[in-house]
Amino acid sequence: FPLLFTTTTAATAAATVLSMRFTHAAVYSALFVVASTTTSFASFQGVSAFAPVSTSSLRPSSLTVNANIQSPFSRTIVNKNNMAAASSSSTSLSYTVGIVGATGAVGKEIRQCLETRKNLPIDTLRIFGSSRSAGKTIDTEQYGSVTVELFDVAKARECDVVFLAVDGDFALEYAQKIAEGADGAVVIDNSSAFRYKPDIPLVVPEINGEETKKSKLIANPNCTTAIGLMALWPLIKAFGVKRVLMSTYQASSGAGQPGMDELQEGTKAYLNGEKNIEHKIFAYPLPFNVIPQIDKFQENGYTKEEMKVTWETRKICSLPEETPISCSAVRIPTIRAHSEVIVLETEKKVDLEKARQVLEDAPGVKVVDNPDKLEYPMPLTATGQYDVEVGRLRKSIAFGDYGIEFFVCGDQLLRGAALNAVLVAEAMDKNGALAEGKGASAKAEA
Repeated sequence: FPLLFTTTTAATAAATVLSMRFTHAAVYSALFVVASTTTSFASFQGVSAFAPVSTSSLRPSSLTVNANIQSPFSRTIVNKNNMAAASSSSTSLSYTVGIVGATGAVGKEIRQCLETRKNLPIDTLRIFGSSRSAGKTIDTEQYGSVTVELFDVAKARECDVVFLAVDGDFALEYAQKIAEGADGAVVIDNSSAFRYKPDIPLVVPEINGEETKKSKLIANPNCTTAIGLMALWPLIKAFGVKRVLMSTYQASSGAGQPGMDELQEGTKAYLNGEKNIEHKIFAYPLPFNVIPQIDKFQENGYTKEEMKVTWETRKICSLPEETPISCSAVRIPTIRAHSEVIVLETEKKVDLEKARQVLEDAPGVKVVDNPDKLEYPMPLTATGQYDVEVGRLRKSIAFGDYGIEFFVCGDQLLRGAALNAVLVAEAMDKNGALAEGKGASAKAEA
């Protein structure tokens, strides 16, 4: 399994706001790979850009990112001012934080979110790894040099909160062992292992953050679901819901670093005139192609990735089981950031101006919707951003006054995975659940 991280030093500064800049790699990627970037979480934390291989080999959480490979974009963070995250701790405690799977794509982003946001007061960072990595030193910007420890349940239980950015099998074996008992750690699991268990909260903090008070083990949602719900939930609250129709366009990073590598190498081969493009991760060559399959097909004709949206939307939003929610998921030749077309049939008549205002006021949402200036959400601009972009807002011709359609783009490694997990921990700190989960072991700040 990838390295495990934990974090050291206390801080409560506001998140850094940077302006987006593109590297030469970004330009190259835009020209040759339709630059955008993604890693489907349930599809990345359990998703699956579908490949003609076993699903276990595609578990997003088990995929790692080569530390020497740079993202096509220079990483910048724009954080909406009213984003639902505590700007400071509601307690006087600081915590020992662990990340399991720190060399994987999501694990790396979790650590960067913790270092960039600085909203969770952290006293100690500990790093765990396999026998191959134990003893090595990892340099961090906020926490200094940290020596990698061999993973051990007892050691993980010494933490106050542990982020699991590993595959579902690992989570099933160790998550509950780390969390059990009064002296266990709070565990935030990024895999799909516990999402559908009725007694385990599945949380998007801006929607159902209070659920974190019910359990020391919290499940992170599928990346596609998390991104879509940031825009969908505020509209459901304002206008009600009769049915939801969603089409997703998911980047190669849904299959982790191997998926992104295959797209880039395949694109080069295609442009060099090669006819037989090698593909091991995806069922077919992805360059200049789209593949209408992500994950395994189910008996009802939908893929598992598509059903995750149905199951998780109902659970997170506390919707009745009979609420019609349909999704079609397509893999597209972009690098990172998923895109979604969402059609909502409502119970109340839709007022477009009210809908726009609702989205403007929603935490974690950035409205990009000016057709006259050709401004709308794109993977190119959503990549590396905390907020989900929403645009193309319009009444639905299909449902008339009782329908609204819109387009969403979001960075699935951030909003769809790492950022959501960190926001869960911040919410638990703010509502007291994190301190209660570990009892008196969290250190009081001077």
